Amino acid sequence: MTTLMVQGTTSDAGKSTLVTALCRWLKRQGVGVVPFKPQNMALNSAVTADGGEIGRAQAVQAQACGLEPHTDMNPVLLKPNSDTGAQVIVHGRAVTSMNAVAYHDYKAIAMQAVLASHQRLSAAYPVVMVEGAGSPAEINLRAGDIANMGFAEAVDCPVILVADINRGGVFAHLVGTLELLSPSEQARVKGFVINRFRGDIALLQPGLDWLEERTGKPVLGVLPYVMDLHLEAEDGLDRRQGAKAAQVLKVIVPVLPRISNHTDFDPLRLHPQVDLQFIGPGEAIPPADLIILPGSKSVRGDLAQLRERGWEQAIARHLRYGGKLVGICGGLQMLGHEVHDPLGLEGPAGSSPGLALLDYSTVLEAHKQLRNVSGRLTLEQAAISGYEIHAGVTEGPALERPAVKLADGRDDGAISADGQILATYLHGLFESPDSCAALLRWAGLEQVERIDYHALRERDIERLADLVDQHLDPAHLRQLCGLD
Repeated sequence: MTTLMVQGTTSDAGKSTLVTALCRWLKRQGVGVVPFKPQNMALNSAVTADGGEIGRAQAVQAQACGLEPHTDMNPVLLKPNSDTGAQVIVHGRAVTSMNAVAYHDYKAIAMQAVLASHQRLSAAYPVVMVEGAGSPAEINLRAGDIANMGFAEAVDCPVILVADINRGGVFAHLVGTLELLSPSEQARVKGFVINRFRGDIALLQPGLDWLEERTGKPVLGVLPYVMDLHLEAEDGLDRRQGAKAAQVLKVIVPVLPRISNHTDFDPLRLHPQVDLQFIGPGEAIPPADLIILPGSKSVRGDLAQLRERGWEQAIARHLRYGGKLVGICGGLQMLGHEVHDPLGLEGPAGSSPGLALLDYSTVLEAHKQLRNVSGRLTLEQAAISGYEIHAGVTEGPALERPAVKLADGRDDGAISADGQILATYLHGLFESPDSCAALLRWAGLEQVERIDYHALRERDIERLADLVDQHLDPAHLRQLCGLD
């Protein structure tokens, strides 16, 4: 059994990408490999085969390994619900909410969960491919660390350090990070990977030679900048879009402070007939064919922000002119008469008036509902699959016109009597080709090109493995994985 860890000099340096690439690269060689992230902080999550919740990046990495997602792959998940606090999810289940200071004291308990999961995975797979979080050189976070070098020291594993040259200052990032580590941690770093390089590699070579001489550690390779590569983002919004057709459906999504599972919109962003725009604070709300209210980790707070930014009036005008409106999860809850949070699960206990566009109300309860589901949209009876992650229980007459008939016999969501508004608890509703096409036709796109989102994701995972073969040192990587 071998554990190999990828750490980054910064957030978004390429840790998730490199781990995904290495997972598929090893799988191609017939090596049993499993992804692992000790602690993740993200509002994009996935439901696992064992009925829990993990970071979405680890679910994609599981796909790269040919595995179903499991809670052991990400034993500690933090889902921020304010600037200073987060819901703490351990082994897939929400255990508490706490502020950052309290969590610092809790990390010793969390570390036991991390080590237990790692032990189980190590017993089952020859290679455990680990992703760190943020940077290992954050001085204020090093005490009691469970996400980076604290974990690496605990399990005695080697580390690859990755840095993003597209940000600038790549040599300072790598050397500076190394300098801020302890001697034993420095010794764990077995090599560097430089990510997102553009240009002639010959012009970079003097810097690579200097880096190896300065640190005594090898550069394992330089990965190129790939413009159209798609991997589901761990947290940050990906606003990139490819070339679009002459006639497109215009879709807008408000960027709420606690927007969650915005990976729901990746299939639309990648669709050649959809112009998807995320509208942030202070931006004008443009005309659109479809408005989508996304999921939220703090529904009442985000609803207040929505009103403050003028979306309530914009939505009313949009509907008056015949536009379509979708609410997903927290967005579904916002469309009803009231949202009640009697236990203070997402902030101060209390109730807030909803947009009152659909006849139901929601109560947030302590038990979170986590399910992978399938069924059919009531639109065109199109096949759909997705997942539920919500604490809300919604009741009211509008639910008698469901949006989805689930295979387990339940109904989900609602469609308004005039057919303009659709609400659902299902995340991933645009991933299935049939349901995506049906929803786009409902929203006004007459001739819809059928896109297989899962095939696109699989294609790009394969492309990542190709990049490992082409640009990294395979012999050194195999040695680090204990294969040679």
